[in-house]
Amino acid sequence: MSAGAPTSFERGGRMWLLQRVTAAFLVVVLAFHFFLLHFYHHAFEITLMGTQTRMQDVGYFATMWLFLVTATFHGVNGVYNALVNQGISGTPKTAVKAILGLAGLLLIAQGTRVALYMNGFLA
Repeated sequence: MSAGAPTSFERGGRMWLLQRVTAAFLVVVLAFHFFLLHFYHHAFEITLMGTQTRMQDVGYFATMWLFLVTATFHGVNGVYNALVNQGISGTPKTAVKAILGLAGLLLIAQGTRVALYMNGFLA
């Protein structure tokens, strides 16, 4: 495909493996999410107070936080590698990498902040 280091779309390499592992994790957590919030609790039963209560459970909080981090990595890495595979290179590639990296970090920081408020750790 491209000369140089393999992208997440090319077999082999650490990023290729991480893209596949995060995809598998996301499928499992998304199934858990759908079961819990669409079958166990029905849409009309979902409230802010109920969400705050669920977020106080360490296992649920950790699962949702890992979902945030994993989805962010998977999405940012996927977009970056799609652009690389479309031929972006040089300065634009470096700029996109920096912008996507910063956007990912900001998303994780804001998501973590909201999650910590939701579970009552921050007031």
